[in-house]
Amino acid sequence: MDRRSCSKDLLPFVVLVANECSNTGLFTLFKAATLQGMSNFVFVTYAYALATIVLLPVSFFYRRSRVVPPLSFSILSKIALLGVIGCSSQILGYVGISYSSPTLSSAISNLIPAFTFMLAIICRMEKIVVKSRTTLAKVMGSIISISGGLIVTFYKGPSIIIADNSPSFQLPQSNGILISVDTSWVIGGLLLTACNILLTLWFIVQVEILREFPDELTMVFFYNMCAAIVAATVGLFAERNTSAWKIRPDISLISIVCTGIFNKFLSSLIYAWAIHLKGPVYVAMFKPISIVIAVAMGVMFLGDNLHVGSIIGATIISIGFYTVMWGKATEEKEEENVGNQESPTAENVPLLRSYKTVNSEKKIHGSV
Repeated sequence: MDRRSCSKDLLPFVVLVANECSNTGLFTLFKAATLQGMSNFVFVTYAYALATIVLLPVSFFYRRSRVVPPLSFSILSKIALLGVIGCSSQILGYVGISYSSPTLSSAISNLIPAFTFMLAIICRMEKIVVKSRTTLAKVMGSIISISGGLIVTFYKGPSIIIADNSPSFQLPQSNGILISVDTSWVIGGLLLTACNILLTLWFIVQVEILREFPDELTMVFFYNMCAAIVAATVGLFAERNTSAWKIRPDISLISIVCTGIFNKFLSSLIYAWAIHLKGPVYVAMFKPISIVIAVAMGVMFLGDNLHVGSIIGATIISIGFYTVMWGKATEEKEEENVGNQESPTAENVPLLRSYKTVNSEKKIHGSV
């Protein structure tokens, strides 16, 4: 594998898998903090605010050290829209879990690849050729991956590995978020569905922004700033208890700091970079893997038992995931071969090629 192929194919794969591992661990911290009484609205507000504070000097020195495109009112408006969408998705997700359960949340999150694939087709970011093997691979792989995620969520089966030792980190038991099952289950399901639809839209809007403004770091900074403003506005109306805004130096503070740095900052930057490089569907396909990661982390760190359903579901998810990856890689190679035979123009640039490549070619042709 040459250096170019490694940076284009292997690096995004490794980084996105590591990102899902990080996000799963951060979600465990969030559950621990909320079980001790931390408000969802306070958590979201402080996490976005911390990410904005960390990004401020980083973005400032980055823009001074590099030649970056100028910010226009149109770009800022789209980034503000991105902040509203992202923050709304986060709030709806947390409230939806409080009405239902994380089990339902995990099940519905498996629909993100399907939502993203359909929306990308509507926005002409993905190309559909009915009799093409690559199109068939992407469609079938998405369906298989979603099916595997549903199996992991809803089917346990007999235990294969029974944890004998006490877990290294045990969440406190509560009758709250983790086991909530009540008459509002349908409301929770609707909120979680809306959350994942917004997350899909969040992926798509980033593509549109990065086409005009290929500067991921600056975009993520203004995104977090706008999201922090929205979260604070909503939080002040939703959380009237002033004592809830006082964070104690315990698991709540640790959760906010880790989420703000590793999720709102680094994870958002990784998503923007990967979407810019590979497109929204590629990034969305990593979402079902988070369930497999959650199961593995539960066995290793929380003392959970390993069930047959987890093995079967993980295997099916892997098959579907690699089917989509094969379809994407094959399609990119075919389009690169076509591109090598004829010079691309503004009218015939393949839709699935790297957005960075398209932007760089436009700059080259413009300078000539």
